[in-house]
Amino acid sequence: MSAPTALLAEDEPLLAQALQAELAKAWPELQVVGIAGDGATAVTQALALRPDVLFFDIRMPGQGGLDAAAELADAWPHDVPFPALVFVTAYDQYAVQAFETQAVDYVLKPVQPARLQRTVAKLKDVLARRAAPGGGGLDQAVEQLRHLLAGNARPATPLQVIQASVGTSIRMVPIGEVLVFEAADKYVRVLTEGHEYLIRTPLKDLLPQLDTSQFWQVHRGTVVRATAIESVTRDEAGKLHLTMRGTQERVPVSRLYAHLFRAM
Repeated sequence: MSAPTALLAEDEPLLAQALQAELAKAWPELQVVGIAGDGATAVTQALALRPDVLFFDIRMPGQGGLDAAAELADAWPHDVPFPALVFVTAYDQYAVQAFETQAVDYVLKPVQPARLQRTVAKLKDVLARRAAPGGGGLDQAVEQLRHLLAGNARPATPLQVIQASVGTSIRMVPIGEVLVFEAADKYVRVLTEGHEYLIRTPLKDLLPQLDTSQFWQVHRGTVVRATAIESVTRDEAGKLHLTMRGTQERVPVSRLYAHLFRAM
């Protein structure tokens, strides 16, 4: 059996070095094949290197560990076992409880050797089980990540209107007119029938304010009005796409949210 491999995603070089050093003591057989300083690089390296284990820092520039893991799960090949996930985090009671609820392991900063030893024992057990037929773990990882991402949204009073800048004025867009919210660089595209607006409020801040019975998240960067979905189609690669009423947009559905359309 080949030696297990790992990818570390940590934006602070000293902390990355410390984690690598402690892993070398706790698990000498483990080969660290890459260290990424941000979420996007971590996803690219993971897809190229296909490590057995991922250590993802929760807070990184641009894209945090949870979002990076979700993107990776969406792009991961079906026929390749998904890496065992460990999240690295500063002490946060909410995060710790969430990870424990979903049976996802975590390492607190600064890394404690005794705690890391327990994580290594868990990882060895996970890798042994995944080596068995049908033990790829992708579906389980997708389920865990979906719940963790949903857990990050904190309840708020549902939005009634979107304030969108149009030239020198502000257009008040009733929430009932919105068909699609789509993250786009530093903005969120707000699509209504016949109109498109850009707002600066991040999608992650909008999500807790949306009525989940009306608006469905179908991709890490896209939320749609459920009643505006006209049809769902599956392409040759098995990916789902939505056709929306009142717009020409064709909206992709990520692997994390395909469960919403199980009838397909």
